[in-house]
Amino acid sequence: MNWEQLLSLKRSGDTNKRLRKEQDETRLGFEVDYDRIIFSSAFRSLQDKTQVIPLSKTDFVHTRLTHSLEVSVVGRSLGRLTGKKILEKHPHLSTIHGYQMNDFGAIVAAAALAHDIGNPPFGHSGEKAIGEYFLNGNGKRFQSQLSDKEYQDLVKFEGNANGFKILTEDRPGTPGGLRISYATLGAFMKYPKESLPHKPTKNIADKKFGFFQSEKETMLDVAEELGLSKTGNQNDISFSRHPLAFLVEAADDICYTIIDFEDGINLGLIDEDYALEYLIKLVKDNISTPKYNSLQSTADRLSYLRSLAINTLIREAAEIFLANEEAILAGEFHQALFDKSKYEAQIKDIIKISVEKIYQSEEVINKEIAGYKMLETLLDTYTRAFLPDRNDLYSNFNDLVLKSVPKLKHLKAETSVYQKLIQICSYTASLTDGFTVSSFKRYQGSGL
Repeated sequence: MNWEQLLSLKRSGDTNKRLRKEQDETRLGFEVDYDRIIFSSAFRSLQDKTQVIPLSKTDFVHTRLTHSLEVSVVGRSLGRLTGKKILEKHPHLSTIHGYQMNDFGAIVAAAALAHDIGNPPFGHSGEKAIGEYFLNGNGKRFQSQLSDKEYQDLVKFEGNANGFKILTEDRPGTPGGLRISYATLGAFMKYPKESLPHKPTKNIADKKFGFFQSEKETMLDVAEELGLSKTGNQNDISFSRHPLAFLVEAADDICYTIIDFEDGINLGLIDEDYALEYLIKLVKDNISTPKYNSLQSTADRLSYLRSLAINTLIREAAEIFLANEEAILAGEFHQALFDKSKYEAQIKDIIKISVEKIYQSEEVINKEIAGYKMLETLLDTYTRAFLPDRNDLYSNFNDLVLKSVPKLKHLKAETSVYQKLIQICSYTASLTDGFTVSSFKRYQGSGL
């Protein structure tokens, strides 16, 4: 892979090549990506989607929206740090093509901003709830009408693949979706493969999948334009990661490791003194003891350590990326950047505590249980209305359901069972936590 292709400004539907040196410096193409994402309805919905605690009533716990904004800020710094060194190493990118340090920051920032845009309500448990509806629930009735890969798209429903769908799919009046540059789409895609085979290798890019069968042709077009290295065979589509996807992943890892931990402290789920001790272990090489001791409150000490930890990890992630740039470009780097971190043990300790004290807390588990039932009910309601059984071709209830979801009215024209199902899943995933609750109550007859 080479940087000239990887930094492509092409957008869906382009007939002429976009050149970096011809860009308007007041509003660069990669910055337009950021603008289109942040003004999209899909991004706005993240303000009412779970990051740590589903349906939290406290005002300081992160939502998917605040988390995404923070990941974007960290990603921008990572992109600029690495971009500066890449341009020094490959000066022709600047002198001939016109790329600048901030281009790398803008690409990573936009991709990071969108990294959770396809996540369903109730976090990762929402993904599992959708998948289990088709694996063990009433959705299993459709298996015989689907190909193996189409069925796998459903039973292993993936927020990353749904994000790629949101960013790229045609909608009435908006061909190409948000029309994001291919460089940003490449950086967005942490898992550039289809749903089968499932985890074929230990390569981190094969851990999950990044596109549904409905977006297969779009993915192939993006991969060809960017020059991504093909890793699959004739029957199975998979590629090496876009190098900047490693930076998007690192930005996400930094934020959920440090800031989810902070939320756990603020919620009282993690003892303050215990938590501060673990953060100090992470930043002990960079901490200013006099400054730390001068801080009077726990909140100020926590804020100082959080800032120091994020800065420390940003710089180390950039160093690891640059030290392995050649292997990454060759498609021979198969792990997350922080798998090579000197702070790996400290990071794992913090994540272990977060899992035990936050993600598996009674409050989270109880709300995730409720979320499972709600999503199951919604999926059953929508599939019964849009794909009725032969013995139930029409009912007044189904007719009312059809009218209640105008965003899915175009499904009547769809002939493929798979297309209908993947659109129903994508729509359900687009719902906020709060709207999922109100829809569930409405269909259960208790929403008045």
